[in-house]
Amino acid sequence: MQRGFTLIEILVAMAIFTLIGLASTGLLTTVIDSNSLSQERFEKLQLLQRAMVTIERDIQQAVSRPVRANGEKQEIVMAGGEVDGSDDDGIGFVRGGWHNPQLMLPRSTLQYVAYRLRDNKLERLYSNYVDNVIGYEPKVRVLLENIESFKVEFLSGNNASSTIKDDDDIKWSEKYQDTVLPRAVAIEFVSKDFGMLRREFTLVSGDS
Repeated sequence: MQRGFTLIEILVAMAIFTLIGLASTGLLTTVIDSNSLSQERFEKLQLLQRAMVTIERDIQQAVSRPVRANGEKQEIVMAGGEVDGSDDDGIGFVRGGWHNPQLMLPRSTLQYVAYRLRDNKLERLYSNYVDNVIGYEPKVRVLLENIESFKVEFLSGNNASSTIKDDDDIKWSEKYQDTVLPRAVAIEFVSKDFGMLRREFTLVSGDS
C-alpha cells in the first residue's frame, strides 16, 4: 500500500528549505559585501602606493635649481614648512629626470613641483616649464583624499651626520628655505583610511 506525504510533513519540508534559502542568501550577501570592501580597500592601497612612489621620485630627483618668483630672480632652491595656499605644510622645488626623449618636446628635463594639502586632499602642483610667466597657474593633480594633516620636515647639512640613520641626536627642522638642498626630507601625513604614515628620503645630491 502506497502512502503519500501528509500536509504537516510538506509544510515542515517547505520551512526547512526556506530557512536554508535565507541562510544561503545571507551568506552570499556577506561574501559579496566583504568582497566589495576588500576591492575598495585594495584600490585605496594602490592609490597610496602610487602616491608614495611619485613623492619619492620627485624628492630624490631634486636639483639645486632656483626658480623665478613673480618674474624676479631668486636663489632659493627648496622651500618648505607652512606655505601659502596649503591648509597645512607644503614643499616646493625643482626636480630633474623628467623624461623628454631626444629632447623632442619644447621643454627641458627639469620640472618645478610642489606639494600641499587643500580641502583634505594631498595635491601635487607642477608646470611644464621651470620659470613661468607672471600669472601662470600650475596644474594640480590630486594624489590622495581623506588626508587630515600633512607635515614636512628637513635635515640640513648642519645637523646631520655623514650617514642618515635612526638617531635620537638627529634634529629635524619644520621649516626650510635655503640656497642648497637639505640632506634629507621627511613627509608625514594622517590618512582616515590608513592612519599616520611617515617616510624619510635621503637626497644624495644634498650639499653638506
